Amino acid sequence: MVPWRNLKSLPRPDSWERTQQRNRLALARDMAAGRRMLGVAWAALGTGVPGLPCRSTASLASRMAEYRRRWKPVEPQEWAEQYRERFIPFSKGQLVSTLLKEFHSSSDAERASFLAFVARVDSSLLHHYHSLLGRLQALYDPINPDRDTLPEMALSDTERLAMERQVLAELEPVLDQANFNSLSEDALAYALIVHHPQDDVQVSVNLDQYEYIRFWALGQRVGVLPIKSTLGPRKGLFGTARIPAERRYFKRVLVAARPRNAHLVLKCFKDIPLEALEQLLPAVRIRTSIFYKTLLNVTLVVSGLVLFVNVGMVVLSDLKIGTSFLLLCFAAFMTFRAWKVFGQRRNIHSLELAHMLYYRSTSNNSELLGALVLRAQEEHAKELILAHSFLLRQPALPPHGLSDPETMAGLQEHVQSWLRLHSGLEVSFCANRACRHLLSLERGHRADPAMAPGSH
Repeated sequence: MVPWRNLKSLPRPDSWERTQQRNRLALARDMAAGRRMLGVAWAALGTGVPGLPCRSTASLASRMAEYRRRWKPVEPQEWAEQYRERFIPFSKGQLVSTLLKEFHSSSDAERASFLAFVARVDSSLLHHYHSLLGRLQALYDPINPDRDTLPEMALSDTERLAMERQVLAELEPVLDQANFNSLSEDALAYALIVHHPQDDVQVSVNLDQYEYIRFWALGQRVGVLPIKSTLGPRKGLFGTARIPAERRYFKRVLVAARPRNAHLVLKCFKDIPLEALEQLLPAVRIRTSIFYKTLLNVTLVVSGLVLFVNVGMVVLSDLKIGTSFLLLCFAAFMTFRAWKVFGQRRNIHSLELAHMLYYRSTSNNSELLGALVLRAQEEHAKELILAHSFLLRQPALPPHGLSDPETMAGLQEHVQSWLRLHSGLEVSFCANRACRHLLSLERGHRADPAMAPGSH
């Protein structure tokens, strides 16, 4: 038994509850401080943390506001300086065959020497890119949404987000060697705001639903967009055939987007217009354009008035129905009809978007990593072959050899002129990178394009 004099020192029920409440508040403050410290640490590492506002998304929203204030922009600001096409528009086989006929056909010895150089390039790059692909796949495997093996461990959303950003960081030099161009926030803001008149399908994007959004593109073209769909050619307003307009589009577009509380979406598409980039994002909603909204509303109002005049007046006079009740029934009928019409239009646009994504999707997730590594390997080989062929045409190299600035400038000018002549396209050749890789190849070392990405 407890002595009577010690009963006063025991905590009362109300004071016990207050103590527990104070403890819970202190624990909550400690947890909030820990989360803030964790957020600061992740921000210092440049990885971000779920729940915190994304700085890139906020800056993107401000750029979108700028484009809303502009009157009918036709391209992003300073687009010629932002985007420089570096993709060599020939396959390696086409390039070797053309160079062989044009530069290396004077004798059998010269022909054999050139083909031996091409074989040496292939063998020197094979091991490097094979190990690079294995490293990327091992890094991506824990977060691969398409994996068919048992997961090794359960990842929290913060850990998954950090691993996804690490994969993208490792993928950057591969994309640079594959001659992809990273689209700036200005170009993305233009694509999210501006809609082409021939794009019937329009989507709305909520930037708050994404942790990050990244786009890369190569093969810029200006012309009639290739149509690959089973829906057939699109019709005009009165059923007439629509004349396709020339548009700016890309042969390949790579998108990396991460919706909140979801996983990284890594996909590649072909023949995508600049103004339709937002259609490639996950977690978008189909919306009806202002033109179609106006057209459907006018059609409903006109048909409703005709129906009310021809039928409503007869019902009102013959059946002796009250005017208010008849107007209520008519309003309910028109509301239901408008809901059905807009629903059918939304379903048609959803089908068109699904067909577009089906026919223009090339690869995604883990398979996309393999395709990107193979493309980087081929672009690497094409740059080496071009640099080798054009340097052989020079009478003599300067004392500094391939590291001479004048040599690299002359090589870049001659290769770009040759590509313009044979393809009709403006291609920026990375002579600095090609000469560095050629030096590494001649010294007997395996060239590593990931050592200095973007040096051109």
